[in-house]
Amino acid sequence: MKRFNRSDRVSHLIHREVSEIIDHELRDERIGMVTVTGVDVSKDLRNAKIYVSILGTENDIKDSMKALNAATGFIRTTLGSRVILKYLPTISFQHDTSTINGMHIDKLLEKIKKET
Repeated sequence: MKRFNRSDRVSHLIHREVSEIIDHELRDERIGMVTVTGVDVSKDLRNAKIYVSILGTENDIKDSMKALNAATGFIRTTLGSRVILKYLPTISFQHDTSTINGMHIDKLLEKIKKET
């Protein structure tokens, strides 16, 4: 039986709650199609990196990242009212490009498949 450490459980909890906050409570029009793809919480539970995937143009991505960074205080406060932790982690948003990279690889594989 696999055991999960506390930082993994907190990471999963933050992932779920921040996704919900972004989808239903943020009213900033600059935020486009944002998906929380992962959360890394430090072992001492003081810091959390939230990875987000954003669909759209390069300007859409920049605008969404600016809006998310501007809303960090609101998101953290709302998160604090939903979860009970001794220390609420400081959050930072990181753009996750794995979805874009995966789509590019799929296109390349399709191109190779058509050529053979």
